[in-house]
Amino acid sequence: MTEKDTTQTSESEIAVHWQEEDYFYPSMRFIAQANMTDPTIYDRFSLENFPNCYKEYADMLDWDAYWHTLLDTSDAPCWKWFVGGRLNASHNCIDRHLAKNKNKTAIHFVPELEEEKIEHITYQELFVRVNELAALLRDFAGLKPGDRATLHMPMSAELPIAMLACARLGVIHSEVFGGFSGRACADRIIDSQSKILITMDGYYRSGTLLDHKKNADVAVELALKEGQKVDKVLVWQRYPGKASSPTPMVAGRDYFINEELKKYRGQRIQPVSMPAEAPLFLMYTSGTTGKPKGCQHSIGGYLAYVTGTSKYVQDIHPEDVYWCMADIGWITGHSYIVYGPLSLGASTVIYEGVPNYPDAGRPWRIAQELDVNIFHTAPTAIRALRKIGPDEPAKYDYHFKHMTTVGEPIEPEVWKWYYKEVGKGEAIIVDTWWQTETGGFLCSTLPAITPMKPGSAGPALPGIHPIILDEDGNELPAGSGKAGNICIRNPWPGAFQTIWGDRDRYVQNYYARYCKDPKSKRWQDWPYLTGDAAVQSQDGYYRILGRIDDVINVSGHRLGTKEIESAALTVSEVAEAAVVPVAHDIKGKEPDLYIALKPGVNAHPDLEKRISDAVCNEIGKIAKPRKVWIVKDMPKTRSGKIMRRVLAAISNKRDVGDVTTLANPNIVEEIQAMMRK
Repeated sequence: MTEKDTTQTSESEIAVHWQEEDYFYPSMRFIAQANMTDPTIYDRFSLENFPNCYKEYADMLDWDAYWHTLLDTSDAPCWKWFVGGRLNASHNCIDRHLAKNKNKTAIHFVPELEEEKIEHITYQELFVRVNELAALLRDFAGLKPGDRATLHMPMSAELPIAMLACARLGVIHSEVFGGFSGRACADRIIDSQSKILITMDGYYRSGTLLDHKKNADVAVELALKEGQKVDKVLVWQRYPGKASSPTPMVAGRDYFINEELKKYRGQRIQPVSMPAEAPLFLMYTSGTTGKPKGCQHSIGGYLAYVTGTSKYVQDIHPEDVYWCMADIGWITGHSYIVYGPLSLGASTVIYEGVPNYPDAGRPWRIAQELDVNIFHTAPTAIRALRKIGPDEPAKYDYHFKHMTTVGEPIEPEVWKWYYKEVGKGEAIIVDTWWQTETGGFLCSTLPAITPMKPGSAGPALPGIHPIILDEDGNELPAGSGKAGNICIRNPWPGAFQTIWGDRDRYVQNYYARYCKDPKSKRWQDWPYLTGDAAVQSQDGYYRILGRIDDVINVSGHRLGTKEIESAALTVSEVAEAAVVPVAHDIKGKEPDLYIALKPGVNAHPDLEKRISDAVCNEIGKIAKPRKVWIVKDMPKTRSGKIMRRVLAAISNKRDVGDVTTLANPNIVEEIQAMMRK
């Protein structure tokens, strides 16, 4: 076969032009203290030992009763793990640590305002506060096992307290990201049929105390119009005893939690022993269109998986101070701020505000003050901090042993800055790939065993067995240089059980595409479709190219947008890049490339040409952007994600839709005005 033949791609594959980066190796100092240094773990978790290998994770938990069936496939593809087992998530995250570590800090709550004191909550105090709230939720709010409670809360210590109080009672919690609107909250109340809403009156964002209570009023009103009545709205006060919201309380419906809690002082609630396969929480995916999907996660399987991966991938020990800078309103916060770290008895940091308030040095001051040694954040935040404060990390005396990146692929140039400047060349990096639906990590290097490679998520985790398929279901082997749809061959305990109230949608969206036999009860016949595109290199490492939906088909060449963006970021002046498809009569689609520059760099035509040339040099002329648009800023969500949907609408001269919920809605008009010139 000729060289030309081996690199041709069919319509069902994705053209990949990325060069593989060199390995980076962990230090002997890191390896010496690591939780997992035994390379035979990959053998222990091989397909031959599946599913029994997952007993290793389950045995990290306290069980009230042991299971009789490790994996039940009788209702495929709704997998049930540890059937017959009983446990309580709140007990596993709090009670079992008290004998030896009651005086250890469980949660460091860092307010956004630097003049406010950091709150250090010990495991004993967490135990007291969770018990008292559980008593209130049971006796005042009338919640019982299996009921749903919607939480619409910002980053605060009260959020995990509310989650763990629900878990103590066997109540299913559904947390809505604090930055979401009242409408988004209402949709989730309606879908989950919640009768209780737990919220907070206000919180800080970029130095401003926001009125959050008004969202509760909107949510309850809209839910009622669609037939779902909320009986009680329970409101935490940002400052107990003082109003932080001008929105009035509604008599007979709204109650200040901190006032009501006085009646439950000293109450202790025995953790309700729950079946392992009972739901722990619902996590709604935040699609821009269509009904939100409530991903239902189990108690036993989910908790076992996040505990195991927190220990082996995050390398969390009880003595560590661990800071995941995500929001608890997303799955990352559930798994790797609350349940995973607390199950292991670690100290977890919760920061109320934005990373750059009041300046770009804030994260490193927090790390220095709390002596954080494990740091976990998203490429979005890393790119932003690299853009606005590239020299800030060097000013502070902190030392990370371990850093995580999560949420989207990280470009090699950004990875190297993270490693050198933030990690000071001392910390190892795990570049993790996973999803809301998967509960925990799917691909990552094991930090003491497998070397790091910039831009690559690494191999599959022990017990996870991916396969890359083209549109027709043919396997694309490692080293082929061709990308396709990455799927997981086998179930795993962290995977969601179903879409709440919509099993058909669950099967259709995630399993039907490559199912070998719809009547089969064998897990081998039900590969899980992740919806992401990926390529596997010769060494077995996976590079994630983004969502299958983000692939741009240019003259029959399916190009991954993430690869084009990464090529643009090799130009030193570029801080952020976003690629969107634009309709073309002949080519079908062609890429538009939006660029935000580093502070102090001015836009000029020569720079546009250099960026375009960089894409052509890295990938080829087929990927040449139609136009390079240099903009002041990208339209972004409150969590910092670039809204490529809005940019695509602008480039294609379509209606941009409602942009009022963006963090910077004015930038949309500025970009539109620039393009009209």
